Amino acid sequence: MSKLLDIKNLSVDFNVRDTKFRAVDSINLSLDKNETMALVGESGSGKSVTAMSILQLLPELKSSYSNESSIYFNGTDILNASKSQLRSIRGNQVSMIFQEPMTSLNPYHKVGKQIMESSLLHSGLSRSEAEKEAKNLMELVEIPDADRRFNAYPHELSGGQRQRIMIAMALVNKPKLLIADEPTTALDVTIQAQILDLMGKLKSELGMSILFITHDLGLVREFSDTVSVMKDGKIVEQGNTQQIFDHPQNDYTKKLLDSEPLPKTDLLLETSSMVKVENLDIFYDIPSINFLNKNRFHAVKDISFDIQKNTTIGLVGESGSGKSTLGRAIANLLKYEGKILYQGKDLQSYNRKEMQKLKKDIQIVFQDPYGSLSPRMTIGEIIGEGLDVHFDLTKDQKNKRIDEAMVDVGIDPNMKFKYPHEFSGGQRQRIAIARSVILQPAFMILDEPTSALDRSIQIQIIDLLKNIQDKYELTYLFISHDLKVIRSVSDYIFVMQDGNLVESGKANEVFDNPKEDYTNKLLTAALKYATN
Repeated sequence: MSKLLDIKNLSVDFNVRDTKFRAVDSINLSLDKNETMALVGESGSGKSVTAMSILQLLPELKSSYSNESSIYFNGTDILNASKSQLRSIRGNQVSMIFQEPMTSLNPYHKVGKQIMESSLLHSGLSRSEAEKEAKNLMELVEIPDADRRFNAYPHELSGGQRQRIMIAMALVNKPKLLIADEPTTALDVTIQAQILDLMGKLKSELGMSILFITHDLGLVREFSDTVSVMKDGKIVEQGNTQQIFDHPQNDYTKKLLDSEPLPKTDLLLETSSMVKVENLDIFYDIPSINFLNKNRFHAVKDISFDIQKNTTIGLVGESGSGKSTLGRAIANLLKYEGKILYQGKDLQSYNRKEMQKLKKDIQIVFQDPYGSLSPRMTIGEIIGEGLDVHFDLTKDQKNKRIDEAMVDVGIDPNMKFKYPHEFSGGQRQRIAIARSVILQPAFMILDEPTSALDRSIQIQIIDLLKNIQDKYELTYLFISHDLKVIRSVSDYIFVMQDGNLVESGKANEVFDNPKEDYTNKLLTAALKYATN
């Protein structure tokens, strides 16, 4: 019986200035109908390049395939297919969930229209039928208030909600092959299980195959039939999922399986307040048919708390609970009602000179690294940009600081003349961290700083952040849906639900003895997937 997907001797080269870089090196993969294969490996190993080759989405002028390469989907020779053949396959027979939803969604179109587009193009549904199907899918992927969100623009949704919109778009035509590139990266633990259950259900009903690209090995063990492990463009180990987990043969596979964040034991419990929030409320205006009447969405509701100096606060909660909104308000990037005091002084009383220093002292690392990095600047320019504003340095001093920051986050300083699009998702996240760390701030807001990183790199970044914290006596607000990461970095835990702060306390007490049912629900979901 022929395979649904058959990749043989695939090699992909990229033209980088005057040289060629081999991103994928002579790999072989095959999927049967109704099979799920996990493609795992660290950031930059070639996983996403392999996936995009299947749909011929790599830039034609910058990429090339070896003469020995072949990709067959359902009998069609993909590498030699005509444009009309590819159009009939893309989004219809093969769909892809991309890693970074904000860069994949059109900012000028409402999300409902974007879900409808594929069904109108491929399935021949009427507009009303396509709209009904789109809303059904939004409900399936747990978008709250689907009727209202149908008319929202991408920027009006949280990161996790945007990822769910991407999943709905990929599933709308019930494809034969779903390529899921980190499909649950931006999702909280309670939604992860629902999304994987949904994809598993569709797989059974439609005989759909799934190529599941992820760095989360806990999900791999639960969800996949087979595993292929990639490193430096090569496949170093393949086999049955259970066999790979129970008896890994390759040292690299063993390293990935052993990479698990450990709970923080040396909790820092300072009593000197760095940030104090009093009765904080944040509202968003919601578009109305009658422009004279403005509706308001209450995103953060009467929250009060203290953040102690030199400590790490883990801020958790489901997507849309208000975590990122709260972080942006503390960074003075949003209007709010109530008080935010930084080292005892109300932010709203700062003069222009004080506000300039505040921008250096309070740094934020955003959830979507690609969206926050200028595509027109080299990464050296991006990382060093703030130095020109806040420090008086010579060119040599500036270059030295840039090199040191790049080394700190595990990027070769010789790569500083490259642009963001030349890096993998995980590498771009490290660039975003370096851009903040280089200014030596006093307080950092980390909004999902490890969400795009594989486990082994997550541990390196966690260790890096701890070392920087010790060296410079930093205070962190660490926002994440990954409770294993949160437990490994946090001294205190704040739990948010629907804009409310529902539980807070010392990290070990919250994890060991949660008082609220909602907190217990999050912890139970987090423990569902474990590599060991």
